[in-house]
Amino acid sequence: MRDAAETPAEAFAHVRSWVFDLDNTLYPPHVNLFTQVDQRITTWIADFHGIDGLSARELQKHYYRQFGTSLNGLMTIDRIDPADFLDFVHDIDHSAIHPDRRLAAAVEALPGRKYVLTNGSRRHAEQVTRVLGIDHLFDDLFDIVASEYTPKPKSHGYRLFLDKHGIEPGTAAMFEDLARNLEVPHALGMRTVLVVGAAAAEVRHHWDEEQAGAPHVDHVTDDLPAFLESVRPSA
Repeated sequence: MRDAAETPAEAFAHVRSWVFDLDNTLYPPHVNLFTQVDQRITTWIADFHGIDGLSARELQKHYYRQFGTSLNGLMTIDRIDPADFLDFVHDIDHSAIHPDRRLAAAVEALPGRKYVLTNGSRRHAEQVTRVLGIDHLFDDLFDIVASEYTPKPKSHGYRLFLDKHGIEPGTAAMFEDLARNLEVPHALGMRTVLVVGAAAAEVRHHWDEEQAGAPHVDHVTDDLPAFLESVRPSA
Protein backbone atom coordinates (compact mmCIF):
# COMPACT_ATOMS: atom_id res chain seq x y z
CA MET A 1 0.00 0.00 0.00
CA ARG A 2 1.12 3.56 -0.65
CA ASP A 3 1.86 6.27 1.90
CA ALA A 4 -1.25 6.61 4.05
CA ALA A 5 -0.29 10.22 4.84
CA GLU A 6 -0.97 11.27 1.24
CA THR A 7 -4.36 12.68 0.41
CA PRO A 8 -6.12 10.91 -2.50
CA ALA A 9 -5.57 13.95 -4.71
CA GLU A 10 -1.85 13.97 -3.88
CA ALA A 11 -1.53 10.24 -4.49
CA PHE A 12 -2.93 10.60 -8.02
CA ALA A 13 -1.54 14.03 -8.94
CA HIS A 14 0.91 12.45 -11.40
CA VAL A 15 -1.66 10.32 -13.21
CA ARG A 16 -2.46 11.21 -16.82
CA SER A 17 -3.78 7.87 -18.08
CA TRP A 18 -6.75 6.27 -16.30
CA VAL A 19 -7.30 2.60 -17.10
CA PHE A 20 -10.48 0.78 -16.07
CA ASP A 21 -11.49 -2.85 -16.15
CA LEU A 22 -15.06 -3.23 -17.39
CA ASP A 23 -17.18 -5.92 -15.72
CA ASN A 24 -17.78 -5.56 -11.98
CA THR A 25 -15.61 -2.41 -11.98
CA LEU A 26 -17.42 0.29 -13.96
CA TYR A 27 -20.72 -1.10 -12.67
CA PRO A 28 -21.25 -2.74 -9.27
CA PRO A 29 -21.09 -6.54 -9.21
CA HIS A 30 -24.36 -6.88 -7.29
CA VAL A 31 -26.30 -6.24 -10.53
CA ASN A 32 -25.00 -9.66 -11.64
CA LEU A 33 -24.62 -8.66 -15.28
CA PHE A 34 -21.53 -10.83 -15.64
CA THR A 35 -23.51 -13.78 -14.26
CA GLN A 36 -25.28 -13.90 -17.61
CA VAL A 37 -21.95 -14.07 -19.45
CA ASP A 38 -20.73 -16.74 -17.05
CA GLN A 39 -23.84 -18.87 -17.63
CA ARG A 40 -23.60 -18.52 -21.40
CA ILE A 41 -19.99 -19.70 -21.27
CA THR A 42 -21.22 -22.86 -19.54
CA THR A 43 -23.91 -23.33 -22.20
CA TRP A 44 -21.39 -22.85 -25.02
CA ILE A 45 -18.98 -25.40 -23.55
CA ALA A 46 -21.78 -27.92 -22.96
CA ASP A 47 -22.95 -27.59 -26.58
CA PHE A 48 -19.42 -27.68 -27.99
CA HIS A 49 -18.39 -30.81 -26.09
CA GLY A 50 -21.81 -32.46 -25.99
CA ILE A 51 -21.72 -32.76 -22.21
CA ASP A 52 -24.13 -31.97 -19.40
CA GLY A 53 -24.21 -28.61 -17.63
CA LEU A 54 -22.44 -29.75 -14.48
CA SER A 55 -19.54 -31.25 -16.44
CA ALA A 56 -19.36 -28.13 -18.60
CA ARG A 57 -19.27 -25.97 -15.50
CA GLU A 58 -16.40 -27.96 -14.02
CA LEU A 59 -14.42 -27.76 -17.27
CA GLN A 60 -15.14 -24.03 -17.57
CA LYS A 61 -13.73 -23.27 -14.12
CA HIS A 62 -10.78 -25.57 -14.68
CA TYR A 63 -9.88 -23.58 -17.79
CA TYR A 64 -10.42 -20.33 -15.89
CA ARG A 65 -8.03 -21.33 -13.11
CA GLN A 66 -5.38 -22.75 -15.41
CA PHE A 67 -5.45 -20.27 -18.30
CA GLY A 68 -6.82 -17.01 -16.83
CA THR A 69 -10.04 -17.14 -18.87
CA SER A 70 -12.25 -19.94 -20.13
CA LEU A 71 -11.70 -18.64 -23.66
CA ASN A 72 -7.92 -18.93 -23.36
CA GLY A 73 -8.33 -22.53 -22.26
CA LEU A 74 -10.72 -23.31 -25.10
CA MET A 75 -8.32 -21.77 -27.62
CA THR A 76 -5.29 -23.56 -26.16
CA ILE A 77 -6.81 -27.00 -25.60
CA ASP A 78 -9.74 -27.19 -28.01
CA ARG A 79 -8.44 -24.83 -30.74
CA ILE A 80 -11.77 -23.05 -31.07
CA ASP A 81 -12.53 -20.00 -33.23
CA PRO A 82 -12.87 -17.22 -30.61
CA ALA A 83 -15.13 -14.96 -32.71
CA ASP A 84 -18.23 -17.15 -32.47
CA PHE A 85 -17.61 -17.79 -28.78
CA LEU A 86 -17.33 -14.07 -27.96
CA ASP A 87 -20.48 -13.24 -29.92
CA PHE A 88 -22.45 -15.94 -28.13
CA VAL A 89 -21.35 -15.34 -24.54
CA HIS A 90 -21.83 -11.54 -24.73
CA ASP A 91 -25.34 -11.75 -26.20
CA ILE A 92 -26.96 -10.76 -22.90
CA ASP A 93 -29.66 -8.54 -21.44
CA HIS A 94 -28.19 -5.21 -20.29
CA SER A 95 -31.35 -3.95 -18.60
CA ALA A 96 -29.85 -4.62 -15.14
CA ILE A 97 -27.56 -1.60 -15.52
CA HIS A 98 -28.60 2.02 -15.98
CA PRO A 99 -26.99 5.36 -16.83
CA ASP A 100 -24.71 6.50 -14.01
CA ARG A 101 -24.49 10.29 -14.13
CA ARG A 102 -22.26 10.51 -11.08
CA LEU A 103 -19.77 8.07 -12.57
CA ALA A 104 -19.86 9.89 -15.91
CA ALA A 105 -19.15 13.25 -14.26
CA ALA A 106 -16.32 11.78 -12.17
CA VAL A 107 -14.63 10.09 -15.15
CA GLU A 108 -15.02 13.16 -17.35
CA ALA A 109 -13.38 15.38 -14.71
CA LEU A 110 -10.20 13.27 -14.55
CA PRO A 111 -7.20 14.97 -16.17
CA GLY A 112 -5.74 13.14 -19.16
CA ARG A 113 -6.81 10.12 -21.18
CA LYS A 114 -9.22 7.36 -20.15
CA TYR A 115 -9.32 3.76 -21.32
CA VAL A 116 -11.12 0.47 -20.79
CA LEU A 117 -8.91 -2.65 -20.64
CA THR A 118 -11.06 -5.77 -20.60
CA ASN A 119 -10.84 -9.53 -21.07
CA GLY A 120 -14.20 -9.28 -22.84
CA SER A 121 -15.03 -8.24 -26.38
CA ARG A 122 -15.08 -4.70 -27.76
CA ARG A 123 -18.76 -5.11 -28.65
CA HIS A 124 -19.55 -5.98 -25.04
CA ALA A 125 -17.52 -2.99 -23.79
CA GLU A 126 -19.32 -0.71 -26.24
CA GLN A 127 -22.72 -1.93 -25.08
CA VAL A 128 -21.94 -1.64 -21.36
CA THR A 129 -20.36 1.81 -21.56
CA ARG A 130 -23.20 3.06 -23.78
CA VAL A 131 -25.86 1.91 -21.30
CA LEU A 132 -23.90 3.50 -18.45
CA GLY A 133 -23.74 6.75 -20.44
CA ILE A 134 -19.94 6.90 -20.44
CA ASP A 135 -19.02 5.56 -23.89
CA HIS A 136 -18.03 9.03 -25.17
CA LEU A 137 -15.47 9.51 -22.39
CA PHE A 138 -12.92 6.85 -23.37
CA ASP A 139 -10.02 7.18 -25.77
CA ASP A 140 -10.09 3.44 -26.47
CA LEU A 141 -11.81 0.21 -25.47
CA PHE A 142 -8.95 -2.29 -25.51
CA ASP A 143 -10.44 -5.79 -25.63
CA ILE A 144 -9.30 -9.41 -25.64
CA VAL A 145 -8.83 -9.33 -29.44
CA ALA A 146 -6.53 -6.29 -29.20
CA SER A 147 -4.66 -8.22 -26.47
CA GLU A 148 -4.03 -11.00 -29.01
CA TYR A 149 -6.32 -13.18 -26.86
CA THR A 150 -3.85 -13.02 -23.98
CA PRO A 151 -5.99 -12.31 -20.90
CA LYS A 152 -5.20 -10.43 -17.75
CA PRO A 153 -3.35 -11.18 -15.50
CA LYS A 154 -0.73 -12.24 -18.10
CA SER A 155 1.70 -9.43 -18.90
CA HIS A 156 1.55 -9.56 -22.71
CA GLY A 157 -1.84 -7.89 -23.03
CA TYR A 158 -0.89 -5.06 -20.67
CA ARG A 159 2.29 -4.38 -22.64
CA LEU A 160 0.42 -4.35 -25.95
CA PHE A 161 -2.03 -1.85 -24.49
CA LEU A 162 0.67 0.43 -23.09
CA ASP A 163 2.69 0.31 -26.30
CA LYS A 164 -0.30 1.03 -28.53
CA HIS A 165 -1.15 4.20 -26.64
CA GLY A 166 2.38 5.28 -25.71
CA ILE A 167 1.54 5.21 -22.01
CA GLU A 168 4.32 5.59 -19.46
CA PRO A 169 3.24 3.24 -16.62
CA GLY A 170 4.55 5.63 -13.98
CA THR A 171 1.89 8.16 -15.05
CA ALA A 172 -1.02 5.72 -15.16
CA ALA A 173 -3.57 4.22 -12.77
CA MET A 174 -5.39 0.88 -13.07
CA PHE A 175 -8.82 0.11 -11.58
CA GLU A 176 -9.79 -3.56 -11.21
CA ASP A 177 -12.18 -5.80 -9.27
CA LEU A 178 -9.68 -8.69 -9.14
CA ALA A 179 -6.51 -8.13 -7.14
CA ARG A 180 -4.49 -10.63 -9.18
CA ASN A 181 -5.08 -8.48 -12.26
CA LEU A 182 -3.25 -5.63 -10.52
CA GLU A 183 0.04 -7.49 -10.01
CA VAL A 184 1.50 -6.67 -13.44
CA PRO A 185 0.32 -3.02 -13.45
CA HIS A 186 1.86 -2.52 -10.01
CA ALA A 187 5.14 -4.13 -11.07
CA LEU A 188 5.23 -1.83 -14.10
CA GLY A 189 4.83 1.22 -11.87
CA MET A 190 1.13 1.99 -12.26
CA ARG A 191 -0.96 3.19 -9.34
CA THR A 192 -3.42 0.36 -8.55
CA VAL A 193 -6.96 0.49 -7.18
CA LEU A 194 -9.02 -2.54 -6.18
CA VAL A 195 -12.75 -1.96 -6.62
CA VAL A 196 -14.58 -4.30 -4.25
CA GLY A 197 -18.18 -5.42 -3.94
CA ALA A 198 -20.28 -8.51 -3.38
CA ALA A 199 -20.51 -10.64 -6.56
CA ALA A 200 -22.76 -13.59 -7.23
CA ALA A 201 -21.41 -16.66 -5.45
CA GLU A 202 -21.57 -18.79 -8.62
CA VAL A 203 -19.23 -16.35 -10.40
CA ARG A 204 -16.71 -15.39 -7.72
CA HIS A 205 -15.09 -18.50 -6.29
CA HIS A 206 -12.47 -19.02 -3.61
CA TRP A 207 -9.61 -18.43 -6.07
CA ASP A 208 -11.00 -14.91 -6.62
CA GLU A 209 -11.12 -14.07 -2.92
CA GLU A 210 -7.94 -12.05 -2.70
CA GLN A 211 -6.87 -9.83 0.13
CA ALA A 212 -7.27 -6.10 -0.23
CA GLY A 213 -4.00 -5.71 1.70
CA ALA A 214 -1.86 -7.43 -0.95
CA PRO A 215 1.36 -5.49 -1.68
CA HIS A 216 0.35 -4.87 -5.29
CA VAL A 217 -2.89 -3.14 -4.24
CA ASP A 218 -2.25 0.55 -3.53
CA HIS A 219 -5.83 1.62 -2.79
CA VAL A 220 -9.21 -0.04 -2.18
CA THR A 221 -12.69 1.36 -2.73
CA ASP A 222 -16.25 0.07 -2.65
CA ASP A 223 -17.57 3.25 -4.32
CA LEU A 224 -15.84 4.06 -7.61
CA PRO A 225 -17.55 7.41 -8.34
CA ALA A 226 -16.79 8.69 -4.82
CA PHE A 227 -13.18 7.55 -5.10
CA LEU A 228 -12.71 9.29 -8.44
CA GLU A 229 -14.18 12.47 -7.00
CA SER A 230 -11.69 12.29 -4.14
CA VAL A 231 -8.66 12.01 -6.44
CA ARG A 232 -9.71 14.82 -8.76
CA PRO A 233 -7.39 17.81 -8.50
CA SER A 234 -8.86 20.81 -6.67
CA ALA A 235 -9.91 23.71 -8.83
